[in-house]
Parts: sequence; C-alpha cells; structure tokens
Amino acid sequence: MTVFTGHRLARLIADRTGRPALGHDADVVGRVLPFRVGSHAADELIDWSHAPDDPLFRLLVPHRDLLAPADFAAVEQTLRDGDGDRLRLVVDGLCERLDPHPAGRDAEAVRHTYPGTLLVLPDLRRSCPAHCASCFRRPLYAGDPALGRARGGPEAMTARLARHPDVTDVVLDGEDPLAMRAAELDAYLSPLLAAPQVRTIRIRTRAVIHAPERFLAVSEGAAADDLLRVLERVVAAGRDLSLLLHLTHPRELDPTPTRRAVARVLETGAAIRTEAPVLRHVNDDAGVWARMWREQTALGLVPYRMLVERGAGARRCFGLPLAEVVDVHAEAVRQWAQGLAPVVGGPVMSTELGALVVDGVVRIGQGPAFALRALRARDPALAGAVAYARFDPAARWWDELTPYGPRDRILIPGEPMTAADVVG
Repeated sequence: MTVFTGHRLARLIADRTGRPALGHDADVVGRVLPFRVGSHAADELIDWSHAPDDPLFRLLVPHRDLLAPADFAAVEQTLRDGDGDRLRLVVDGLCERLDPHPAGRDAEAVRHTYPGTLLVLPDLRRSCPAHCASCFRRPLYAGDPALGRARGGPEAMTARLARHPDVTDVVLDGEDPLAMRAAELDAYLSPLLAAPQVRTIRIRTRAVIHAPERFLAVSEGAAADDLLRVLERVVAAGRDLSLLLHLTHPRELDPTPTRRAVARVLETGAAIRTEAPVLRHVNDDAGVWARMWREQTALGLVPYRMLVERGAGARRCFGLPLAEVVDVHAEAVRQWAQGLAPVVGGPVMSTELGALVVDGVVRIGQGPAFALRALRARDPALAGAVAYARFDPAARWWDELTPYGPRDRILIPGEPMTAADVVG
C-alpha cells in the first residue's frame, strides 16, 4: 500500500482536487497535525470532486478548518519567512495547546483502565493506516517522547498479568495492533492464551477498512493467511475475540476489498464490533448512522457504541453540543430499528470516571435534564450509578455539565444547581 504524508500528501490533494490552494492548506496544517493517507483511502474512499466538503476528505486529510484562523495564519507566515527556528516554536506551542490530554496522560504502556481490564499499547514500529483528523491519539503518531519511552513489549504485559490474576479482559490498543506482522501479533496473543483467567480479548483497529489488503491472500499472499490463522487460534482456544473497528461513515464499507476483508475476518470466528464519534460535517446526520448500522448488520458486524467527540484539539471543527448528539442518536435508532428494540445504547463519553452513557433527556421536577449512567467505572462502587445534569443546549462535554443536586455530583463535576438557577 502506498502511503502519502507531508509534502507528498499536499501534492496528492492539489492534483486530485485540481485546487492548489487545498494542497497549500494541507501543507500548512500538516506542520502541526500529522496525517497519513493510504492508497486505499485515496483511491476508494475520498470523493475528491466534492472536496473540501466531502465527509471523508474532512476526516482523513489536513484542511484549513482544523486550525483556528489566527493559528493557521501564524504557521503560514512563518513558513513564508523561512525561519525554521521560529516555525518550531510556533508549532510546539500549538501542539501543546491542542493536546487532547491537557490535564496530563497516563504514559504507562500496560495499565488498568477498569477493574479486571488491562489496556496494552504494543511496542509498534508501524503506524495506524489512517490518521483521522478527529483522533485523540495524535501524541502517539507525533512521537510524543513520554509515550515513546513507555511503550512496552509482551514481557511487560505478561508481568502485569502475573501480578493481577483478577484480569479477565485484555484490550490491545494504541496505534493499530493489526498493523503488526502475524508473528509480532502472536507474541502478544500467545501469552494471553497461556493465562486461563483471560477470557475476553479485544483489538482496536482501522486496518480492516483502511488496509483491507492486510487480510486478503490475493494481495498479501501467505502474510494475510498467517494473520488470520493467529486470530483463528485465539477463537479455537475458547477466548471471546472481538475486533473493535472504528467505523465513522457508511462509505467506508462500500469498497469490494473491504467487504472481502470483513468476510475473511468473520470466518476466523472473531466478532467485529463497531464504534465511532458523532462528528460535525462527517456523520452528524441520523440517516447516515441508520444506513451505517443497517449495512454493518447486513455484513455481520455488531454496532457497539456511538461516542461523543471528546475535548480533543480538533474539537472546534468536529464537536457538537451534547443535546444535538442525543437527537442524532434517538432519530438514528428510530430509523434503523423500524419497530424493533434498539441494540445500540445512548451516546457514550469516555471521562476520567469511566464510560458514561447519556440515556437521553428526561423531565424531572425542575425541568429537562440529561440522564447519565456509569456504563463502566474505574471505581467499582460507581458502576451502574445514575445522575442528572441540567439540560444545557450549549454543553459539549461531561465537565461542562451542571449537576442538579449534591447527589448528582457522584458522576458530574461542578457545583449543583441552586434555587435561583431553577427559577431562572
């Protein structure tokens, strides 16, 4: 697979769209936010004739809207001046301000995200096949020094498992574990099969839809078969194996190679579960989600979660008010289910407390409220807890919500409403 980055990507954009200005914009933005576009996305997914408004163009390539106008102008002017030292200062400052983890990040490569769950960031020498504009893992791709030092191999994972026999669920995450060769992936999976307490293994990936040749013998020869045999061996060992596929737009499932790759993965006995955030200009339409869920289920995929776009650097470009996300979800479920019981729960926020699901807008004594529930919590005592937040049409994230009363602070930070707030 040919990969386009940096100046090559800017030239590709200018050539495919016939608009040199879009290539220039990509060159400027790409100095701050790293992008990687594979030939599959360039040839099969992006509709260049509708750039820059095409949903997958906005998701997969650098464009002007990803930076505030003043920030874009600062980088552009520094490039024109040819001052390399100044450019590094400007870019470093923007990267710090756009850091999706402004409060600090857990740099451990093997860590407990929830009781009984181990998150593993493999020590990769390969990158995710698609650097989505909305991704909050950009420090990994940009070579964040702390994360670079922290990444661990299978030995660190095995040592943690030995110290924590209560772990039953392991998640391989990070860049893209399925970018590894079969032998490298097997080095992580084999120790899990030797740990009888581990029953569930999940692998987050974009490779199925952005590098489908990775799973097709006709393209990769024995390499694809070797990878699939590794997955088969996990299932044969009695483990519950799921690929967590980040699928953002229904058009990502259209190409024939992608559908063939999906079929080959499912033949191993592994499940493919899908999740994605609601993103402005990409999939903020209930009809898009209903179509995506219908096509997924027709192919044997399991719609798993709709996510709320977190407070990442590109939030100004992609983020939506929580009330709009709830509306998109409710209408999408209505269109998709067609009288059947909905399978997909409410939109989910991954917060410092854990995964909080927004069950919808309810009316309680003081008026409308967001109903939040702890889907998974880092503190076991919070699992299943319910809290209510004042309905705020402008709030976009968990930390912008106002709890109705003191007890609601169990899940929602901030000060509870006062009598004056209720009257107002």
